[in-house]
Amino acid sequence: MPVRKQLSVRLPNSPGSLVAVCRVLAAERVNIAALVLESNGQLRVVVDNHLRAVAALGREHYQVTEQDVLLLSVPHDEGGLASVAALLASSGVNVDYAYSGPADALERGVVVVGVQEPARAAAAAGV
Repeated sequence: MPVRKQLSVRLPNSPGSLVAVCRVLAAERVNIAALVLESNGQLRVVVDNHLRAVAALGREHYQVTEQDVLLLSVPHDEGGLASVAALLASSGVNVDYAYSGPADALERGVVVVGVQEPARAAAAAGV
């Protein structure tokens, strides 16, 4: 399903903050699909099991918020994202933010798109 939960955590701007979160998730066998860490300490992450991740982070006293986002698998080549972005734009969907994760063995990348109505955006993107 292209609509997934994104977890947001505010981290202090200090060495080891990101690794601490990654270790909590790894200890729970939660895989990270995509993440972005902004300069203000806002970590946004999409994982394979958001329920397990929220529980684990909560036990470690992290404040976690959840938001629905659009998770797209796009061709990892020139214009791969452009075609999906064009579908969103032509349907009047405004992209608030976007970030990506690694390409898989099939040469497809993962792109997380924050929009106001993820289900409508998924339909507009044809996913």
